Amino acid sequence: MAHIPNDRKYTKDHEWVASLGKDTARVGITDYAQRQLGDVVFVELPKKGDAFEITEPFGSIESVKSVSETYMPLTGTVAAVNESLNDEAELVNSDPYDEGWMIEITFTKPAELDGLLTAAQYEAYIKAESAE
Repeated sequence: MAHIPNDRKYTKDHEWVASLGKDTARVGITDYAQRQLGDVVFVELPKKGDAFEITEPFGSIESVKSVSETYMPLTGTVAAVNESLNDEAELVNSDPYDEGWMIEITFTKPAELDGLLTAAQYEAYIKAESAE
């Protein structure tokens, strides 16, 4: 089973959100998502200052199997981008919850956090998705 840390929230699009303070969060893809993708070879990320609405695509991940979009888990502005992924896209596979993070955002609608899944809810969701 995929590793699912309890200290963050999740989306049904397999992104995770870790709070960094009052209105900032770090975003990446889950262990489950990186396993489904296979070996990641390229990550396309937005620029610092880019603004996105919730569920809007903010980048893409290219693996040996496919290209998948990444979706904004909360409405907000990109505050930082993980530049390490430009040269080491495989960090998404080897360490999706730490070194493989993608962006940091300043979110503008805190109420949207309530719509994200807890670790237990996300685990139940991927179990149900895998059973289909």
